[in-house]
Amino acid sequence: MMAVPFAITGVILALLITGTTLDMIGALGAVMLVGIVVKNGIVLVDYTNLMRDRGHELNEAIALAGRSRLRPVLMTALTAILGMLPMALSTGSGSEMWKPMGVVIIGGLTVSTIVTLIVVPVLYGVMSRHGERDREEKERKNFIFMQLTDDTNGKKTEKE
Repeated sequence: MMAVPFAITGVILALLITGTTLDMIGALGAVMLVGIVVKNGIVLVDYTNLMRDRGHELNEAIALAGRSRLRPVLMTALTAILGMLPMALSTGSGSEMWKPMGVVIIGGLTVSTIVTLIVVPVLYGVMSRHGERDREEKERKNFIFMQLTDDTNGKKTEKE
């Protein structure tokens, strides 16, 4: 969710640069943009969590996730940007209705993709240092449940 304000910044910049006004169709494009931006952030954070669960240190997990999820994030953003180019550049009859949607999505995705790849991992690292994951792991090491012990008859029994 931290990349969404930057996406809105990209929307405003794109609208100012192109001289386009925000109308209802452009606002619909902004809603679509928020969905794509949040999905890209989730892809990155989810893979980072997976790497942490597999035992990697925080910085190593962030680096692995960034390296591994760079292509899916860029592919999602570029397909949406390239798909909206004809809509944003069209000059035919009726294009004034759909042009703001293309401009909004192109501007917002351009800025938010860069931010997702840089700011989201940094914020994850800052917030994760004081997170629950480290505390839970320390607590797990303190407690041993269902430990097997030797019975007086030489059998293994479960002890709680």
